[in-house]
Amino acid sequence: MRGALFNTLGDIEGLSVLDPFGGTGALSFEAISRGAISTKVIERDKRAYKNIVKNIAILGLDKEVKAIRANSSSWSDYNPEAQFELLLMDPPYDILQLSLMQKLIHRHLRKSGVAVISGPGRIQPPMFEGVTPIVGKQYGDGQLVFYRKTS
Repeated sequence: MRGALFNTLGDIEGLSVLDPFGGTGALSFEAISRGAISTKVIERDKRAYKNIVKNIAILGLDKEVKAIRANSSSWSDYNPEAQFELLLMDPPYDILQLSLMQKLIHRHLRKSGVAVISGPGRIQPPMFEGVTPIVGKQYGDGQLVFYRKTS
């Protein structure tokens, strides 16, 4: 699905990216490889965070990718002014955290920016205030939904 996500996005040259559910950091690394200017990847799990930091060093991306060990909601509260053109949200499928995603979209997505949510395919795509769904794609048991910020 990662390839499909970036193929659907198209040109992301020069964009700033927030990856608030970092996991392995793969979305951030892929965004940089496709031309994004910078990413912030947030991961609360200590082990996963250490792996992201290690991979940043191995790939020599310390200027482009900033890893943050935090809960995304707390990070947002302490950084309300941080703005991004692209939000890549891939939360654990069993804990979608829709209210947190709404907060991140409202607070951190620039006007006309794009938010992408990866989630389980068996549910209706979530709706959020301030964004309009622009495309949704099913991939087996998963789905990608792309939103554009309108206000």
